[in-house]
Parts: sequence; structure tokens; C-alpha cells
Amino acid sequence: MLITEKKKIDRFYQALLDREQSYVGIFFVGVKTTSIFCIATCRARKPKYENVEFYTSFKEALDNGYRPCKICKPTENANQAPELVEKAIKLVKERPKEKITDFQLRKHGISPEMVRRWFNKNYGMTFQSYQRMYRINTAFQELKKGKNATHAAFDTGYESLSGFGYAFKKFVGKSPRKSTKENMILISRLTTPLGPMFVCATDKGICLLEFVDRRMLETEFKDLQRLLKANIISGENDHIEQAKMEVKEYFDGKRKTFDVAIETPGTDFQNAVWNSLRKIDYGETETYQQQAKRMDNPKAIRAVASANGCNRIAIIIPCHRIIGKNGKMVGYGGGIERKRWLIDHERENANS
Repeated sequence: MLITEKKKIDRFYQALLDREQSYVGIFFVGVKTTSIFCIATCRARKPKYENVEFYTSFKEALDNGYRPCKICKPTENANQAPELVEKAIKLVKERPKEKITDFQLRKHGISPEMVRRWFNKNYGMTFQSYQRMYRINTAFQELKKGKNATHAAFDTGYESLSGFGYAFKKFVGKSPRKSTKENMILISRLTTPLGPMFVCATDKGICLLEFVDRRMLETEFKDLQRLLKANIISGENDHIEQAKMEVKEYFDGKRKTFDVAIETPGTDFQNAVWNSLRKIDYGETETYQQQAKRMDNPKAIRAVASANGCNRIAIIIPCHRIIGKNGKMVGYGGGIERKRWLIDHERENANS
């Protein structure tokens, strides 16, 4: 939302001049003279009062034609976990079989209240739920390798087999004994120059990569769980770690193709369309008509467009490379300005 209340604009402008850390993520300031937008702590030369406007989200700044500042990197730094939250997450990853208590957090100089607030806002769950998911994922992997449920329960910090069984069934959908052949979808979060993204993966590969504010994201999660007959829980595997590395390299302009394995549940036609998207060269664009013709199905323009819209793996399956017949930007789940940015980014780096 564009901020129009003068008192609030005055307060935000002063916070910009003072580089107030507490205002990071509260507002995004667009500079009319440069078409750049920043966060409160940006080190760049401060613009004049009459040359700025304030938004409550970076997506609104993008939608109004502003580009992220290369100095303060607003879409990354405004949504990145604070240092102490990163420290708490690291504790969970380093000790996946333990329950990290409030006492342990305080012992490491971390405020449990601050961590809980951040998780509720950015993950839609409590820190304890996040931990439970990680512990259940660890147990699930060990059960699939042949470990019995009793050992898995006590090794992951549960004080009773019944408590472990209840938590396991809640997240996985079946009891530990019946789950060893089940699939599971792991979900993690990463930051990019265009904002945070969710990445999901199974044992076979990446099955979702979307901006966290994408329209209909909840529907995508439900469809994915239905199609793969699996539940989504927080965690990481080798595919997610590889995807995070490759996506970073892509945004750094160092990667033009992706090697990470993917899993794309859908119809044969949808998969044919998604495969055809991956054949569009980096830095190039096509229309729906050209894509349909290249698939030897020139009359299936609407069907091709619909299948493109069902793509759940942004960037890796580059549906952003499809433009309108007249050269204009057409629908993109992550937003038209993100699409424009991605196309410009690839064109700038195509020959490097």
C-alpha cells in the first residue's frame, strides 16, 4: 500500500535519514528520480523529501516500476532472518535430535520471544512447531533406513513412544510403523534479490519453487500434497541445498542452466509444456504461439498457456520467458515486475 498519511511519511523519512534499523521491513522507499527503492538503513545518498514515496511491501514498490537498490538489497535484507534467528535455526540444524528450549536460547543470548514472533510472521508457525518438524523429518529418514520406532523416538528427544507416535502421525499422516514407504515433501525458505521464496523437495527432486507472496500459493501446496500423496513439513535434503546454491548463482549472473533434479507431478501434456519451457535459451523469450508451434501443436495455444500457469517451479522451469504476442509482459504468478526483472537480468548476463 502506498503511504499517504503525512505524519507517517514524515516519521518514515526521518527514519530513512537516521538509518533506523527498527524500520527495516516496515517501509520501502521509492526514489522517483532514480526509479530505485530501498530499506531504512540504506547507505546511499539520501533523496530529497519531495522525491520519495513509501510503500508497505517491496512487491508494491516493484509493481509501481521501482527496481531494488544494489546497495541495501531491500528484497533480501528486509526479509532475511535476523542474526539471532539465524543462530536459533543453526542450533536446530546442528542438533536435529534435540529440543532447543527457551533456556538454551537464552544461554546463547537469543530472545525466545523475538524468535517466536519472527517464525509466526515469516513461517506461519511457532518455533517449537518448526523444531518438531525437523525432528520428525530426522526420525522419518532413520525409519526408512531400518531403525525401529522406539529407538527413533528416544533418539530424537521424545520422552514417550506415544508422544512420538502422535506427533509423527500429525505431520506425516501415518504411524511410524506404516510410514516407511511413504513420500514426504520438505519445505525450506531462501532469500533472493526479488524477495523470499519457498522451495519444496521430495527424495526425487525439487517439486516447488515459488515467491512466498505468490497468488494461490496455498492451493499449490494442497495440490502438491494431493498429487504426491504426501504431507509438507519443514526440513532440507540434498536437493534443497543444491537448489539454494544454484538459485543464488543464477541471481549472481553466474548460472544459465540448472542441474538440480526436479519432480513435476502433472498430466503428460503439462509435462511436455514444462519441458518445452526449459528449451528456451537463457536471455531469450517466446510467445505462447511460438511455444505451441515448437511443440508441433500450433492450435493448442490456450492449453499451452494454461499449462504454463500451472508450473510450480519458478525460474528453474522458466515460464517467465513467455511474453505476449505484441511483446508485452503477460501473466506471471510472481508479478509482472518480477518477470520484467528476470528477463532484463538474463539479457544483461547472456553474453557473460
